[in-house]
Amino acid sequence: MKAAGPFVVHNRTRGATLAANVQLADTPRSRRVGLLQHETLEPGEGLWIYPTQAIHTFGMRFPIDVAFLDRGLRVKRIYHRLAPFRLTSLVWGARSVLELASGSLASTGTAVGDELQFSLREEPLASRVPQ
Repeated sequence: MKAAGPFVVHNRTRGATLAANVQLADTPRSRRVGLLQHETLEPGEGLWIYPTQAIHTFGMRFPIDVAFLDRGLRVKRIYHRLAPFRLTSLVWGARSVLELASGSLASTGTAVGDELQFSLREEPLASRVPQ
């Protein structure tokens, strides 16, 4: 993966934004750490893990929504409110996983087969203006 994010994730099928602050975990260390150092995941936040076909929530402190994505960013499998200390099954054909705040997938109507779009988030203008 080339861009490190943060990303805005949009469900093209449903016309809904899933999250506006998604970080990328695409190195062995960042995938291993994942969300373990977070106390919570706020609505609009998420983690995109690439590559992977399965995840675990051992050591986490809060439930998450999980969407497994194929190469074309289509949703292959969904886990709603995956509790801490759980292990997902291997999802054949999955290329990456999107971890979101619990309730994010249900609130946007995201379902298996939906197509997602990841766009680099534009930083606020104030952060780009020289001081």
